[in-house]
Amino acid sequence: MKEGIVVKSTGKWYVVKLPDDSRVDCRVVGKFRLKDLKLTNPIAVGDVVEFAMEADQPTGIIKSVKPRKNYIVRQSPRKKHFMHLLACNIDQAMLLVTIREPDLKIGFIDRFLLTTAPQDIPTAIVINKADIYGEEDLAIYAALHALYERIGYRVFLTSATDNYGIEELKAFLNNKVTMICGHSGVGKSTLSNCIQEGLEIKTQVLSDYSGKGQHTTTFAEMFDLDEGGALIDAPGIKELAFNNLDPLDIAHNFLEFFEASKGCKFHDCLHINEPKCAVKKAIEEGGISELRYQNYLKIMEETMDQNYWERKTDW
Repeated sequence: MKEGIVVKSTGKWYVVKLPDDSRVDCRVVGKFRLKDLKLTNPIAVGDVVEFAMEADQPTGIIKSVKPRKNYIVRQSPRKKHFMHLLACNIDQAMLLVTIREPDLKIGFIDRFLLTTAPQDIPTAIVINKADIYGEEDLAIYAALHALYERIGYRVFLTSATDNYGIEELKAFLNNKVTMICGHSGVGKSTLSNCIQEGLEIKTQVLSDYSGKGQHTTTFAEMFDLDEGGALIDAPGIKELAFNNLDPLDIAHNFLEFFEASKGCKFHDCLHINEPKCAVKKAIEEGGISELRYQNYLKIMEETMDQNYWERKTDW
């Protein structure tokens, strides 16, 4: 039996890197589960696996997956009741967004943070394409920087076109295994190539018609960085939903909400229409962002059972 780390996923096949840096294409026989979740992919980039070589073949069969220290999972876009593993055993995550080309969707930022917070994965928000921003765009960046840094997230401003902010970003990535993710069209592949010369990750220009990018990363892949650490380039994400989280999970993983909730009257307060809610009081007093709260309510509305409030009668 041999052991290695999965560095590329192509659907049915996984590229496994051994300690001597050699690589073996492996496949899976049988089923693997992640707790009680139904998975569209049983193994992800970053997994440490044990495999056996197939008889008279240069390929292997994965027999087991070592315990994961963490993972990032999202709802499958094709199978509503299934989850899709994005990456495992990472040190940190990095969400890449733009203010323009394509336009910023701040709700997506909060949704992405909801995929990393349950696993206590440090996450940075990287706002790319600084070279095209005017005064109004930079004011938006300043507001985002203030909002998210205040609640514990790093925020960077970069431009892959003129190398602005790249050295600071490299220092953040140094000796860490980082998953990079974002909408298509935000310059993820271009920025990755800028961070590590010679990666040759495919890039894609925006569609003139829609102003949106087309997905260029079909499968996740891990790339070693010369200065130490690795970058996991994950497929572009269009949207995020949360059938794997219950309402209290969502409430607890908006980090500043959870901190403020210690003052709520009810220990299971969801900060919607409960009396004596410390979170709503903090919003009124300016201690918690109204914008984050509106995004929170939208996620709650999508996730909660429509009869939830009718059953809760103990207030």
